[in-house]
Amino acid sequence: MSKHSFKYDNINLGHGSGGIMTRELLDELIFTAFSNPYLDKKHDGSIIDFNGRIAVSTDSFVVSPVFFKGGNIGDLSIHGTVNDVAMCGGIPRFLSLSFIVEEGLPIDEFQDIIHSIKSAAAKSGVEIITGDTKVVERGKGDKIFINTTGFGPVHPKADISADKIQAGDSIIVSGNIAQHGMAIMSEREGLQFESDILSDTTNVNYLVKQILDDFGQSIRIMRDPTRGGLASVLCEIADDTALGVELYESSLPIEKQVAAACEILGLDPLFVAGEGIFITIADAADSEQILKLMQSHEKGKFARRIGKITETHPKKVVMHSTIGGKRIVTPLIGEQLPRIC
Repeated sequence: MSKHSFKYDNINLGHGSGGIMTRELLDELIFTAFSNPYLDKKHDGSIIDFNGRIAVSTDSFVVSPVFFKGGNIGDLSIHGTVNDVAMCGGIPRFLSLSFIVEEGLPIDEFQDIIHSIKSAAAKSGVEIITGDTKVVERGKGDKIFINTTGFGPVHPKADISADKIQAGDSIIVSGNIAQHGMAIMSEREGLQFESDILSDTTNVNYLVKQILDDFGQSIRIMRDPTRGGLASVLCEIADDTALGVELYESSLPIEKQVAAACEILGLDPLFVAGEGIFITIADAADSEQILKLMQSHEKGKFARRIGKITETHPKKVVMHSTIGGKRIVTPLIGEQLPRIC
């Protein structure tokens, strides 16, 4: 293999941010090396035809701290993978589960993680059918890392792809943004508020199935704003489709204490991860009914329509501020919040 032409000589944390550096790493090294029709779609997973269409997604979880307000690495790993399969239009059924455990992890903590995994899997309607466990020497890990792969049949009404997006489509987010990332950061920084900021980690597959049952023909794409947050997902969509995105700041759902924590830490909530929400881009004609359906469901009660797709500023995300101005939302360059999932 010839010497690489990548502009960095070493991997750094920014390559895991979900922003520009991640995109460069994927596009220039990983996607180039393994290019094929499945991978080239650059989605949260892939659809394969294997005695019927099947959605497959894999993920790894390295969150620090392992236990946080609202969850732990165990239920996070199940929710994250189940949701990624759902974002492909799949109905998650089975998971593989692999642990990389650092020597010295207390058995009580490992047992708590296992119990959380069991509970999250049951609530998500999935079974764990295979896996692996490895132990590394003390100091060679950080308590525990988890890798999962999920798969299940594709919903018969799902036809999810970025190339379906059209000018005029509505953008809906299913719940409050930045909740998970700020739960992690407030714990790391020891921030105190009137009430705890809890991670929003949860499974959304049942809500997604209900949306596809009723409005599958209107759904262009679904994405969960984990690494890099809402802004990173929308910047990627704008770039991939050569269309523009208009956002309305006044419509963004964000809990007051989360907004306050972002302000204290100098973070833009648009780039902070959520783990129990997703973005839907849908035909504007059905967007009001889709929004009502989401708001009637426990996992979508804070859903809001936050913007639309436009042709007027291709490949750009433009925010309409609450005071009447506009600003371009640029992609995240480096790492804003390492190890949040």
